[in-house]
Amino acid sequence: MTRLALGVSYDGSPWRGWQSQSHGQTVQDQFQRAVHQFITEPVMTVCSGRTDAGVHALEQVVHLDTPVNRSLESWTRALNGLLPPSISVNWVKPVTSDFHARFSATARTYIYVVRNDRIRSPLVHRRVGWVFYPLNLTLMKEAAARLLGEHDFSSFRASECQAASPVRDLQQVDIEQHGVYYVFTFKANAFLHHMVRNLMGTLIYVGLQRMTPESVTTLLNDKDRCLAPPTFAPDGLYFARVDYPDSFNLPQLSAQENFKLHFGFLG
Repeated sequence: MTRLALGVSYDGSPWRGWQSQSHGQTVQDQFQRAVHQFITEPVMTVCSGRTDAGVHALEQVVHLDTPVNRSLESWTRALNGLLPPSISVNWVKPVTSDFHARFSATARTYIYVVRNDRIRSPLVHRRVGWVFYPLNLTLMKEAAARLLGEHDFSSFRASECQAASPVRDLQQVDIEQHGVYYVFTFKANAFLHHMVRNLMGTLIYVGLQRMTPESVTTLLNDKDRCLAPPTFAPDGLYFARVDYPDSFNLPQLSAQENFKLHFGFLG
């Protein structure tokens, strides 16, 4: 039995998230169907982190076990020929049996892209978020700095979140402006359900000057989701990178490299 790790990217717009469901309209369902067609064996896959309906991936990492011996190039070409155009395999690599796409991960990075313009663009519909009123970059950066570190993120956790603890270590929150686009980067040891979209909702409120940067600290201390701004749309959210120990030697790009590969016009 061989364990393979695969780097997968996808446009989440047509799908109801990663996790397999009875209706079959998820990325995992499409991916496992393609694997089954290729090797004629049923296979279960494990991902590094589930994504919600409408959320995209620059690089989701998946592992699977297979008794079938095929070249890595065959895996890549065959799966991409069988998958719908909105899902693509970027690389395939054999790994040791102790590798686990989820539990071996040491950090995860998400990127959110927002278009801040008076008129929405149909050309990036469902690929980026959209905010009509002007955003204040300085205030958003000040608020972002208050989120860094290990905190109880209960105020930014979905009510249906099943995580045992709301405590997470948010290691990076960067915000860059590229013309009418704002690029938000979040890196943490792990994320709670809807955590990034809830953080985005708060940072956007600060950027619109509907709340102050100091309010972010208050929200963290209150630990009450009902007091925080609404969850932001999934449209511009991208699962960008999963970090693993160097010993696994996965052929990954950095989050920034992967982002520029797909969004060079912003970088």
